[in-house]
Parts: sequence; structure tokens; C-alpha cells
Amino acid sequence: MGDGFGARIIFELPGGIQITETVTTTWIIMIVLIVFSIIATRNLERIPKGRQNFLEMLVEVLYKFTEQTMGKNKVGFTPYMGTILIYILIANLSGLLGFRPPTADVNTTIGLALISFFMIHFFGMKSKGVGTYLKGFLDPIPFLLPLNVIGELATPISLSFRLFGNIVGGVIIMSLLYGGLTALGAKLGIYIPIFTTAIPVPFHFYFDLFSGVLQSFIFTMLTMVFVSSAMD
Repeated sequence: MGDGFGARIIFELPGGIQITETVTTTWIIMIVLIVFSIIATRNLERIPKGRQNFLEMLVEVLYKFTEQTMGKNKVGFTPYMGTILIYILIANLSGLLGFRPPTADVNTTIGLALISFFMIHFFGMKSKGVGTYLKGFLDPIPFLLPLNVIGELATPISLSFRLFGNIVGGVIIMSLLYGGLTALGAKLGIYIPIFTTAIPVPFHFYFDLFSGVLQSFIFTMLTMVFVSSAMD
């Protein structure tokens, strides 16, 4: 079992490999997304209707979002940006279903941030050329090279801890709230379930729904902005 507010260990594989609830919840999200993708893209028609109308509208919104943020010449990033947005959104909202959000684990957010970090520099070098891109670290004067490097290294740290801090903060606050309500109910002799279910609803609305949706958009938009800036 995990300590404090950390992810619990669900089971252990041979060789001492520990599988936490972060991993199992991520597997569940992946399975849901894969199954949904398979079902949603079956029997597509030239003239959309019903479910297909909704899916095409969703894809169009994602393409417009990418175009407005990165520019028309970078809409090719839409599949990745759309995928990361949907994954983080579902991961953040999984707390509403009783799961511990995978994004409440710093390992998940650092992994996502590192993908963005490598994308930034890979596509920056691909767009400008390796030499020209690396020379940019000497601007405006070579003396600032160490500060420019530190600034770039701070990007994945900022991305990962912004997302992690907001989500794990909500998890901790909700855990404390449920624990406090349960203890208060026991002390007052109140054993009505609504006491510990109705009161937390508005807090769930903010920490799980509002904050979860907001943070998924922030992470995705910052990734778009950083990649686009590196290429321009």
C-alpha cells in the first residue's frame, strides 16, 4: 500500500515490479479510448448523421483549436494535441468515478511534460536547422547561454508540476474533507449518508470538474505554444 496521499500499490509482478493504481487507471482509460475509437469509426458514411455528426464536429473543433493556437501551417499537430487533450481531460475527471486521477501522480505528469519537451526541440531543430536553432541559445548575447539553457530545462518542470500540483491538491483536499465529515458525523452521532455525499458535491464540481477541464486545456495549449514558438 502507498503511504499518505501517494498512489496505492494494487499488485506486484514477478521480479518485484509494483503496479500502482496510477498504472491500472491509465490502463482503464486507454482501453476505454481504444474501444471507443474502434466503435466510433465503424460504418462511417459519406453523408454523416447521428453519431458521426458529433464525431466530425469534435474533430473539426480540435483542428480549429490547433490552427488558432499554432497557425494554419501546423494543423498536422492536431492528432497528437487532440489525443493528449482528451487523455488528460479523462484522467483529470476520473476522480468523479472514484478513481485516483493518474495526473495526481508526478510520474505521469513528468512523462507527459518530457514528451512535450522533446517535441519542442525536435521540431524546432527540424524547422530551423540544428545549427540555427542552437545559435538561438546565444541570443541576445552569448553571455546569457546558461540562463537560456536553464530556462528551457525549466519548461518540463513547469508543465509537469503545474498539472500535478493542481490535481493532487484537489485529491488531498477532498480526502481531508471526507475524513473530516466522517469524523464529525461520528462525533455528532449523525450517520445519514447524505451528510458525507451531498456536502462534498460543490467541492467536486470545482476540484474535479472545473479544475480538471481547465488544467487539461492549459497543458495542451502551453505545449502548442512552446512547439510553435520553437518552430517560428
